Amino acid sequence: MTWLITGGAGYIGAHVVRAMREAGEATVVYDDLSTGVAARVPEGVPLVVASTLDAEAVARTVAEHGITGVVHLAAKKQVGESVEQPLRYYRENVEGLRVLLEAVTAAGVPSFVFSSSAAVYGMPDVDLVTEDTPCVPMSPYGETKLAGEWLVRATGQAYGLATASLRYFNVAGAASPELADTGVFNLVPMVFEKLTDGEAPRIFGADYPTPDGTCVRDYIHVADLAEAHVAAARRLAGAAPGTDLTLNIGRGEGVSVLEMVELINETTGHGTAPVVTPRRPGDPARVVASADRVATELGWTAKRDVRDMVESAWEGWARVHPRAVAR
Repeated sequence: MTWLITGGAGYIGAHVVRAMREAGEATVVYDDLSTGVAARVPEGVPLVVASTLDAEAVARTVAEHGITGVVHLAAKKQVGESVEQPLRYYRENVEGLRVLLEAVTAAGVPSFVFSSSAAVYGMPDVDLVTEDTPCVPMSPYGETKLAGEWLVRATGQAYGLATASLRYFNVAGAASPELADTGVFNLVPMVFEKLTDGEAPRIFGADYPTPDGTCVRDYIHVADLAEAHVAAARRLAGAAPGTDLTLNIGRGEGVSVLEMVELINETTGHGTAPVVTPRRPGDPARVVASADRVATELGWTAKRDVRDMVESAWEGWARVHPRAVAR
């Protein structure tokens, strides 16, 4: 098969491309490079620079490269930005998906893997979030991901497309330094940035109903996440038309913000005590995945632990920010 990886020059997308190639799958990257980096695309992998909103470019790419499966990761993904720019997020994430699905169904492509998010759940009041936990997204970003799942499922049922929606939890780490996350939007790089600048890491709230008072999250290594995409792609390749899977991608283990900051300090050797600031609106106390269904459906389980995530992420951060090590 030949898989089209939209957003394949991004942080997660580049890892998916690498994992697919290592599994012997042919890939084509489709990315507008608004946040992706062309250098992340391996030599020999075709790169089409275009938006998923460009129907002509999408259709041409599918036809010219003989695409037989799609892994759709291209999307805007910043929660705060989505609150400020909801129209942009619905256009990019929902309309871009609709355009892509239209081209896919017209060409008779049989398999489609959709990048979703734990943001679809909102603030679940449960110890473990299952795929049956009610979805109450709290941001336009989360809404676009849930709407995307609905659109993917409906299209699959109407056109005989085998589909899977993968709900990512908190992604961290790197398979190699050059593929590390260069954005500063998630906890690990946010702490790295503070330490690099000689400042104390911030913890948003320490009065939650958790063992140490800080929020608890489920962290997944990006390399494990990429391997889950391979497993999903191969599962769909042999699936009956109209098959639909919705799966959590996490480790099923909670790590508090304070525990993560302490591990980062230990790993980097900085040892800077964090400062506690007021809670951020909308942060749930605990969001941890149940990973049972993905193990059953795909035979996939995460292999790497939180220390692996922090150490590999720091190696990638230090490659781009050498003063972080010097400090």
